[in-house]
Amino acid sequence: MTKTIVLGGSNSHSLARKIANKLKAKYGVLITDRFPDGELYLRLPFSVKGKKVILIESMHPNPDRILIETIFASRTCKELGAKEVVLVAPYLAYLRQDKRFHPRECWSNRIMAALVTCADKMVVVDPHIQRIKNLHEIFNMPAKKISANSVLGDYIKKNVKNPLILGPDWESFQWAEKIAEKIKVESTVLRKKRYTSRSVRIKLKGDIAIKGRNVVIIDDIISSGHTMIEVVKQAKKKKAKSITCLAVHGIFSERAYSKIKKAGATKIITTNTIENKTSKLDVSGVITKSLT
Repeated sequence: MTKTIVLGGSNSHSLARKIANKLKAKYGVLITDRFPDGELYLRLPFSVKGKKVILIESMHPNPDRILIETIFASRTCKELGAKEVVLVAPYLAYLRQDKRFHPRECWSNRIMAALVTCADKMVVVDPHIQRIKNLHEIFNMPAKKISANSVLGDYIKKNVKNPLILGPDWESFQWAEKIAEKIKVESTVLRKKRYTSRSVRIKLKGDIAIKGRNVVIIDDIISSGHTMIEVVKQAKKKKAKSITCLAVHGIFSERAYSKIKKAGATKIITTNTIENKTSKLDVSGVITKSLT
């Protein structure tokens, strides 16, 4: 009898199925609908009594709706007798507001963490955290941070000849330089000054030889794309042979994909933590490994 069940949330059907196949676990999707007043209706696809439930919930698009779905699903699993509930968030929303930047602001990552309390454990792929060292600082449950670095590194190694890896800022160090070190290629991290959420300035070091190189720009997340656009423009200006933009999470708000392409990117590729037309790289392997 199957002891482990994998449930796919609304944004994660394909990824959840891949994880279930790798674990040889029973697979199902959450049954959801909307009441006439807009409230969420949720039902589990089958009994979870006595089972270990792995709930896969990526919180983009529609982070507000998926947050409620996650709370409802994990609580329902516990109420209906699941032995253990493990929440896997390939992309976890509401992490960026990790302090009050201005008076009277909502400290949203703490509130989100307080709401997601029905699971017994949590696994997050490359959480966008800056001022906290690990997830245990905000979550009152065992919370594991895992990385998609090996997936990005394998792609570069197989598909980009003689690459030069660029990290847009110091925050991208844990992806850009660590991947470069792993696959033994040249890299550098640039300097970024952010003026607003939509205005940034990137400064390239004067001694970086970009002309004729296959540049790979790596970051954890592409949201509005302004950071990536600025690096692409400068790499193009310095006559890079090709410009590949790689990221773990592809949100692409405000027409970011088309803007990055227009700026001069040759390719834009992300993982399937968020499923879209760029999500060519599969993280089901690294997630499965973290669960076994």
